[in-house]
Amino acid sequence: MSSATSSSPLLAGLDLEREYRTGPEIVRVLRGASVEIHAGEVVALVGASGVGKSTLLHLLGALDRPTAGRVVFQGEDLFSRGEPALARYRRQDVGFVFQFYNLLGDLTALENAMVPALLQRASPAEARERAAVALAEVGLADRLRHRPGELSGGEQQRVAVARALMNGPKVILADEPTGNLDPKTSAVIYDLFLQLQAERGIAFFVATHNPDLARKAERVYRLVEGRAREVDPSER
Repeated sequence: MSSATSSSPLLAGLDLEREYRTGPEIVRVLRGASVEIHAGEVVALVGASGVGKSTLLHLLGALDRPTAGRVVFQGEDLFSRGEPALARYRRQDVGFVFQFYNLLGDLTALENAMVPALLQRASPAEARERAAVALAEVGLADRLRHRPGELSGGEQQRVAVARALMNGPKVILADEPTGNLDPKTSAVIYDLFLQLQAERGIAFFVATHNPDLARKAERVYRLVEGRAREVDPSER
């Protein structure tokens, strides 16, 4: 596994703040959170439920905009881009894996995995070929024609990982990717991340409340009261 170096990070959140207005009340979720993810490393984000882990991932993935602070990708302020360039970032540079898989129930595993390639205007034949390769890479070569309802939770999450791989992202943001899975299956999914990191050089930023999985990461941030601090290895 690689380790963080003094080189510039691949993706960073700098002093990120996010506020939400609920009626007259303003809720401050993030209060100056800063994190760094270097190329090819696995970083975990831990913290209690409701502390803002998903919010932070959404900002890093340009699914939401910060109230204040910056997201920097390969040295560029992400939100200085126009919306078409942000859409390209979401499609090409970053992959997403969610707790509840977010698969389309009427589509097969193969068709679900094809979606990102089709959004990039790949031909159906090319999208099908790339999806089959990605599904084989996550161990589902024999489940291409199965729909989500015919797959176990772990298999559904593997389909979601294959979908995240489709356009060759540099980083995958995983939001409680094992939150719906039993401990054994959770370990299998996390080991799959480590395998993809080693084979493809993909960086992973994984929000998790599972301390056993967080210990497998190269670095860990803890999110408390809207701020992130890097956890010393001796504290894990």
